Amino acid sequence: MPPLRRSRAKAMVATGVVRERRDPLEDEARFLRSWFERPLVTGAVTPSGKMLARTMASYVDPRVDGPVVELGPGTGPVTEALIRRGIAPERLVLVEFNPGFCELLRHRFPGVTVVQGDAYDIRRTLGGVLARPAAATISSLPLFTKPLEQRLDLLNCAHDLMQPGAPFVQFTYAVVPPIPARCEAGSYTASRSNRVWLNLPPARVWVYRRP
Repeated sequence: MPPLRRSRAKAMVATGVVRERRDPLEDEARFLRSWFERPLVTGAVTPSGKMLARTMASYVDPRVDGPVVELGPGTGPVTEALIRRGIAPERLVLVEFNPGFCELLRHRFPGVTVVQGDAYDIRRTLGGVLARPAAATISSLPLFTKPLEQRLDLLNCAHDLMQPGAPFVQFTYAVVPPIPARCEAGSYTASRSNRVWLNLPPARVWVYRRP
């Protein structure tokens, strides 16, 4: 880590924005245990790497007001990247199914709102939580474990809770998009990042917007 980034990380801990620095090895062990217990829910055996988390966070403009929703934050690598990006913790609404991860996130990121619930039923899970339309939704959910109809329903519901033109950001390890190209026409536009080769395994970020 370059000196500037190391200093910034220490400053985030010192000011209480992040209560403790993440230990990658401990987080990988947590993820692996969770995957063994619920493979279709966790979806990945390791947390997102720093470069992938940074790429996902780069699609969120901190100047746009409103809450930022994160689906499936796990141990918080993308959460940390969003805070580094300039998103105040108080703006972050994290939806996590795993109760152990929820407890960890509340401890690790003071000020964020952590909602334990089903991210695929986002309308019900966030009912009464969002005081205003969201500025963005960032998803680390394993979409390919769900049928296409359920993926599309999640995308529609997420956009219903967001401002017009707000991004729905989703990463995938696959070479094909999480929402197939034939579903991108009409109501949505889609763009993608370059493949993040420094992540293990390599991944790509897709961004869906609805006018």
